[in-house]
Amino acid sequence: MNEIAARRAFDNAIETYEQDFGKFFLTRLFGMEFEYTDDECRITFELQDFMFNPRGGLHGGVIAFVMDISMGHLLYKRNGPGATLELKVQYLKVAKSGRLTCIGRFLRHGRSVSHLRSELLDENNELVAFATSTWKSLQSGKPAK
Repeated sequence: MNEIAARRAFDNAIETYEQDFGKFFLTRLFGMEFEYTDDECRITFELQDFMFNPRGGLHGGVIAFVMDISMGHLLYKRNGPGATLELKVQYLKVAKSGRLTCIGRFLRHGRSVSHLRSELLDENNELVAFATSTWKSLQSGKPAK
């Protein structure tokens, strides 16, 4: 593992995090960048070897983490805070290098329960994994500020 890059990422996360959406410690540690539309939350980040499993590919927990964030942040932007009721991730290929993009979208947006989907794409726009989830809105109908 590149310890210098890992320490740099950790120090940057400590120095720049805020306990807020898109800025909390783990998003800063993984160098995530966010873009939003009414219909999408798009997260991009560069793979670093400290994100890898022992076999040298992006760890499945990191994949689930970024997908959960893409869906939760989209719900937050549209409705306010929510809670994941369930999450199913399907892994399709190993990501070992490059810049990844994760896109969260609504499948069905309800007043109190919503269903979302997220896709993780490599820099060749090939699907690495996808997830579906069910979310409970904690402030039904109240958009985030």
